Amino acid sequence: MRELLKEVARGKKGAKNLSYEQSLQGAKMILSGEATPAQTAAFFVAERIKMETADELLAFVEALREHSLKHAVPQSIDCAGPYDGRKKSFFANFPAAFVTAACGVPVTLHSGDPLPPKWGITLSDILNALSIQARGHEQAFVEASHESGVLYVHAETWNDGLARLRPLREELGFRTMLNTVEKLLRYSDAPYMAAGVFHGTVFEKMAEMMTRLGVARGIVVQGMEGSEDVPVHQRTRTLLVSKGSHELFIIDPEALGLQTETPELEWSPRSQAAIALDVLKNEAPLPFFNLVLLNSAIRLWVAEKVPSIEAGIKAAKASLTEGHALEKFEAWRSIVQQHQTLTS
Repeated sequence: MRELLKEVARGKKGAKNLSYEQSLQGAKMILSGEATPAQTAAFFVAERIKMETADELLAFVEALREHSLKHAVPQSIDCAGPYDGRKKSFFANFPAAFVTAACGVPVTLHSGDPLPPKWGITLSDILNALSIQARGHEQAFVEASHESGVLYVHAETWNDGLARLRPLREELGFRTMLNTVEKLLRYSDAPYMAAGVFHGTVFEKMAEMMTRLGVARGIVVQGMEGSEDVPVHQRTRTLLVSKGSHELFIIDPEALGLQTETPELEWSPRSQAAIALDVLKNEAPLPFFNLVLLNSAIRLWVAEKVPSIEAGIKAAKASLTEGHALEKFEAWRSIVQQHQTLTS
C-alpha cells in the first residue's frame, strides 16, 4: 500500500494515475483490512486531490462487487442516486419505481443510511417512515420484488465492504471516490441504468463507466441534488448511453407539457413518504405528479419499453390514474412487512 501511496500522494502536480491493475490491488488491500485505516484515509484524500480516473473507479467497483450479494433481475433498470441523500428535493424515484414496474419494467433502487458530505434524507429513511425496516431482511425485499417488480437494496446489508468503510467515511466527512463507486455496483445486473451525478467533472466519466460495465442503454443525469431525477421546472442536461457510446441529450419539460414550478419545502422522511403515497393515489399536487410522470417516462424510454418519452408519459399517467402503480406498491409493502414481522 505504501508503494501505491507514493504514486498518488505527491500533490496535485506530482501525483500519478494508477493503472486498473494497481487500483484493483489497492482496493483489495483496503477491503481486506490489509491497508491500515491511516493508509486508507490517505489514499482517499490523495485520490480526491488528484481526481479519480475511470480505471481507478472501475477497479473499486470490481473489488466491491466481490463483497456483494446479488439478485439478477432480467430486463430491469437500475436507478442510482446519491447515497448521501437529499435535503431540498422530492424523491421522485421512489414512486416512479412502482409506476415503471406497473408499465412492465422492473426497477432496482439502492441506498443506505445518511453519509457525508450532505447527510441528507435517504431512501432508507423514507422506508423507515413507512414502517418498513430498510436495513437487513434481504430476502423480504427479494420476495417483494417478484410480486411487485421493485427491488430495494440496502447497500451495507448487501455489501460488507461498504459496511466496514462507513466509520472511516463518517470520520473523514467529505466526498470520496466511494460516492461514485457505490452507485455502480449493479446488485441486480440490470441491463438498463439511470444514474445521477452532482459534479460536471464526473458527467462524461460516468457515461464511460456505464459502457465499460456492460450497460446496454443508460442515462446520466445532472438531476436534483445530484440525483437521477430530472426536474420539471427547467431543462436538464443528460448523456444517453447506448451501443458503446454516449451523446448529449437535453430534456425539456416545457416541450413535453410538464413544466411546473416546484414549491420549496422543509423535507423530512415522513413528508417524503406522504407525498410519494399521494402521487401513487393520484392525489398529489401537480408539481410532484408531473415529476413522477416525467421520470417514469424517462426510465421506460431508456429501458426500450416505449419509443419516446412522450409515449412513456402516456403510459405512466395511465398506470397512476388506473391505480396499477398503487397496486404494485401495496403488494410490495405488504410482502416486506409480513416477512419482517415473521422474522423479527
